[in-house]
Amino acid sequence: MSKFDSLWVEKYRPQTLDDIILSKSNHAIVRKFEKDNAIPNLLFTGPAGIGKTSLAKILVKSVLESQYMYINASDENGIDTIRTKVTGFSKVKSFDGTIKVIILDEVDGLTLDAQRALRNTMEEYSEFVRFILTANYKHRVISALQSRCQYLDLIPPPEEFIQRCNVILEKEEVKPPEDPAKLEKLCKTLYPDLRKVINELQKCTVDGELLIDKIDINRKFIENLYKLLQQGLVLKLRKTVIENESRFSGDYTELLRSLFNYIHDVDIKDQVKTQQLLIAAEHLYRMAFVVDPEINFYSCLVALSNIK
Repeated sequence: MSKFDSLWVEKYRPQTLDDIILSKSNHAIVRKFEKDNAIPNLLFTGPAGIGKTSLAKILVKSVLESQYMYINASDENGIDTIRTKVTGFSKVKSFDGTIKVIILDEVDGLTLDAQRALRNTMEEYSEFVRFILTANYKHRVISALQSRCQYLDLIPPPEEFIQRCNVILEKEEVKPPEDPAKLEKLCKTLYPDLRKVINELQKCTVDGELLIDKIDINRKFIENLYKLLQQGLVLKLRKTVIENESRFSGDYTELLRSLFNYIHDVDIKDQVKTQQLLIAAEHLYRMAFVVDPEINFYSCLVALSNIK
């Protein structure tokens, strides 16, 4: 048994097109690539954990069986990466004369200069190479790159999302919760990040039983934060959040999303709820750009405390 077999996210990582959860329209498009044994330049977008990178690798390894290069653009995000690695790979024909492919993962992490340079490379070497770009945030990819790609939003259908979780639990011989709504609630909370759901399911499986109540611990934490917020105790709020980072694994984006959902459900005046939801949504949007997510989250709490 491989050391990775104990990790459900690796054990159930998609290996074929059938393993990827896609909408009907995206499924038809991808199957056409398989039938034609060819692809255009592609841009896969959507939140983390939905299978963008997995689909890209399946296309080049299993469908096209082409020579390819993989680059994590969030790590190698400068213009030199484009000028050397990407251009060097692009201008040389493949051994068998077939089209080569470059996967640029998290291309929204490239600098603007690097994205502009990539635009020119895509045009100049289109005879030899195709590009598969993945991005968590489409708006951070310059329009010139977007226009050179066929765009697919890979957010999975909710029904199949839940079904995949049930299949994994069945294969692992895990007893499902007596109340199916609990699993659906978990999936709804973490949707569309299937990777995170699978991790949570494994974490909360003990002796073949899914102790799903453990997964909802953040609900009480959010409730406590909101009470402090209503009392205007903003200094205590920050201290509480920092001291409890382990409860949400330091993921302030997910914490803010949970706060947004809590505000949506809490019983308060509609006018107050509307204003607070707008503030939370604005700060959730900023999470894609800020240097320090904790400060952005605290800024949100301060702004929310001013709404009475």
